[in-house]
Amino acid sequence: MAFTSNSAAGSPMADINVTPLVDVMLVLLIIFMVTAPIMSYPIDVNLPQRTTTPPPPTAPREPIRLRIDASGQIYWNEAPQPITALRGMMDAEVARDPTNQPMLEIDMNNEADYGVLAKVLAHAKNADMQKIGFVQATQ
Repeated sequence: MAFTSNSAAGSPMADINVTPLVDVMLVLLIIFMVTAPIMSYPIDVNLPQRTTTPPPPTAPREPIRLRIDASGQIYWNEAPQPITALRGMMDAEVARDPTNQPMLEIDMNNEADYGVLAKVLAHAKNADMQKIGFVQATQ
């Protein structure tokens, strides 16, 4: 077996032989490819089941119009309400029919404090209101 070198005659070759390294890496790659499916964990997903009888159609309920004016006053269907009464009113609307909730349409004045809107949204979330929309009144 002859060695070649780029330097003077008689000196050993200083380059590393990468062929064994490539062989080992290919073997490790094959091992990981074979064992990876074994190490996977199943995830339980509750998918909806097909039914032959669809649920009866329900008419949508009248939306709740909630308006916040520039001073922070809240109007529930054009009737002024304190912010502390909102949670009870929202709970009552959700409890009336939890599967067919009304749309909560929030109209906020541009000059109103954002903190009031944050409290309204927190009350809606805590009351488990599902349908919330933002509307912009035309000027």
